[in-house]
Amino acid sequence: MKTDIALRISPAEAANDAVLKKLMAATIKVKPAQISAFRVVKRSIDARRNPVMLQLTIEAWVDEKMPVFPDIHFDYPDVSAAPTVIVVGAGPGGFFAAMRLIERGLRPVVLERGKSVSERKKDVALLNRNHPVNSESNYAFGEGGAGTFSDGKLYTRSTKRGDFNRFLEILCFHGADKDILIDAHPHIGTDKLPGIMRSIRETIISSGGEVHFQTRVDDFILDGDRLTGVITANADKVYGEAVVLATGHSARDIYELLHRREVLIEAKPWALGVRVEHPQELVDQIQYHTPEGRGDYLPAASYSFSCQVEQRGVYSFCMCPGGFIVPAMTGPDEMVVNGMSASGRNSPFANSGMVVEVHPEDLKGYEQYGPLSGLMFQREVERSCYINGGKNNIAPAQMLTDFVDGRLSADLPETSYLPGVIASPLHFILPDMVAGRLRQGFEQFGKWARGFLTDEAIVLGVESRTSSPVRIPRLPDTLSHPQITNLYPCGEGAGYAGGIASSALDGERCADRIADRLTR
Repeated sequence: MKTDIALRISPAEAANDAVLKKLMAATIKVKPAQISAFRVVKRSIDARRNPVMLQLTIEAWVDEKMPVFPDIHFDYPDVSAAPTVIVVGAGPGGFFAAMRLIERGLRPVVLERGKSVSERKKDVALLNRNHPVNSESNYAFGEGGAGTFSDGKLYTRSTKRGDFNRFLEILCFHGADKDILIDAHPHIGTDKLPGIMRSIRETIISSGGEVHFQTRVDDFILDGDRLTGVITANADKVYGEAVVLATGHSARDIYELLHRREVLIEAKPWALGVRVEHPQELVDQIQYHTPEGRGDYLPAASYSFSCQVEQRGVYSFCMCPGGFIVPAMTGPDEMVVNGMSASGRNSPFANSGMVVEVHPEDLKGYEQYGPLSGLMFQREVERSCYINGGKNNIAPAQMLTDFVDGRLSADLPETSYLPGVIASPLHFILPDMVAGRLRQGFEQFGKWARGFLTDEAIVLGVESRTSSPVRIPRLPDTLSHPQITNLYPCGEGAGYAGGIASSALDGERCADRIADRLTR
């Protein structure tokens, strides 16, 4: 007999199968020996108070064998002779759109401006050694997009985007650990994501699709209001029945191209701030409510904070427990930081973006740029942090308490940011509407989490690529552009997603709409 069991137990109990079996048996009132097999199907941490507990949902088999479950498998047909759909961008939105197109019997041709993930790893390594940024291969551009070199968090708030469990299973089929199917807040890690991206690429190519690296799209081929193809940087013309535009939040040249070609785009809200870093041990002590921290059985603790300050949200973003901070600029004369962590989350540091909402109406003096106003504002803040940080990817930094108090730091705490930091008055460098709200937000977070506001914490600037300040509009039913037939804006860069999971699911939705139209 199979039965479902819900347990709320300590981390130590969950780590011992013999103890776990006794607790299950007591719950369903059988002898431990009668439980012939079991498997955990859901797992979450309740750290709201001390002691921290785990909540498990378990499938157990009593007096019978556990059935053999088939391996996760997806069939991708041969589409080498099928109609072609162009996919611009090899991030999660583009790659998942390509795989879904294959499932629907269409042939994707993926055009990626950056390099393959293996070559890209060399360029990001050089960035951390103070080399100049390669504007076509960096932490934002290249195979897998910005998500490849990240914590690999797999989370979406919306249940309307698509089948989230199927998305996780596709990742497992391509090499992800099956724990992501169980954990309430699954993550993969920057050490494992590159291999998964390579596997996805192999699926696309082996099914008859194409993936081209170092192939930047510089223009569109338009026949009236109908998009028939694209022109690459080396002047090649690529034609297709439709174009999925999944270029990510940092492809500024695409927005400028659209604006120049008088294709409708619009300014949208986004967020800007800093990256704050604490010792991971301190975060563990705060979040797990004990001076002993996480102990032997709990993972590195994370946090999530948000509040309203002067009618704008102030919140943590992309929190990376056991992680490190990296240089995330995409062009010269820019200073941008981001965070990531490996699958083990075993760095001694914890970092998170701490950002403030920026609305188009906040940007006084930028009205002449129209829908590109946020883009120009973003660029100027990054330029200001570059000037105040110094060359060679050195980041402007400040002790967290000094940032809140509005004074320059005489000393800086240790940081994971490899290129190095220089003491700078970020409270003054950042725009007042951002710095002022951040300071109030930090004070509030310090009240909620005693120990958060500490001299051991450091802030680095600037965290500016949370999302795009531009949206490429699309029709709600067809997901195509309202003005240009055959153009399907997709993912973060189009303004319809915010992370790996939501971008991937949005890519699948766009692919389905294209297939529905072409098969009709």
